[in-house]
Amino acid sequence: MGSGMKTGTSERPDLPVAVVIGAGGMGTSAARRLGNHYRIILADIDARVAEERAAAMRADGYDARHHRCDITDPASVDRLADAVAAAGPLRAIAHVAAKSPSMGTWREILTLNLIGAAQVERAMLRLAERGTAAVFVSSVAAHLVRDPGPETIALLDDPLASGFFEALEELVAEQTPAVAYSLSKTALNRMCVRRASAWGRRHARIVSMSPGMIATPMGAREFAGASRSAKAELLERTPLQREGTMIETADAIEFLLSSRASYITGVDLLVDGGVSAATCFPEEGRSRP
Repeated sequence: MGSGMKTGTSERPDLPVAVVIGAGGMGTSAARRLGNHYRIILADIDARVAEERAAAMRADGYDARHHRCDITDPASVDRLADAVAAAGPLRAIAHVAAKSPSMGTWREILTLNLIGAAQVERAMLRLAERGTAAVFVSSVAAHLVRDPGPETIALLDDPLASGFFEALEELVAEQTPAVAYSLSKTALNRMCVRRASAWGRRHARIVSMSPGMIATPMGAREFAGASRSAKAELLERTPLQREGTMIETADAIEFLLSSRASYITGVDLLVDGGVSAATCFPEEGRSRP
């Protein structure tokens, strides 16, 4: 067979590239949805998981490959950026990698959820071109936490600065995983607002998406852990009276990365079943229809 053509492959060289960072439940769901329109690079710190899930996608007809990336390591993030650049053009970034409160310590959660995300944002911006869009998956926790104050916010806005943890720990007395999670997601949403102009200069977009109670393996772990009572209370307050699904978060990610959202940037989209709204107006939940 001439012209270098292959058989028995689902490769789609005609499609642009989408990189999905985080091969957990929500990340894999997003990768499968985006795989209808993009070549997928599925990145995760666990190379075996990423390889298995990319292979399963290929078996189902998607053009998918895996890449091991530790987003807390700048050199590893640079290697991911090099792989994406070689595959390009880059059109979509779905950053889903995160640790929930039961999965790490104060520093581990802030390192992955915030410092890692900031390193990914900087690296992917260098590859962005006209029409590129990035979605960073955050959490409704960012909308439910108390204002940490201007000094703390200023530190959270610059997580790559030298001495970040030492300065932050001077200001924040309660250094628990739950507080780290809320702060990291607050800062992530702010990052997507602050960095919109930088992305706009490349004719590209950046947004965050804040899920509420979503039925994921990570969510199930939280319901079984130390924060189960708080999670159950949030679910009870959710106006739609159910958890969301990974299909619904994939819907939101797909939309935000698509040309249908071409004038949306620098904002956060809540996909929380209304729990943030119900928290703002608790009296409405107690009133009769």
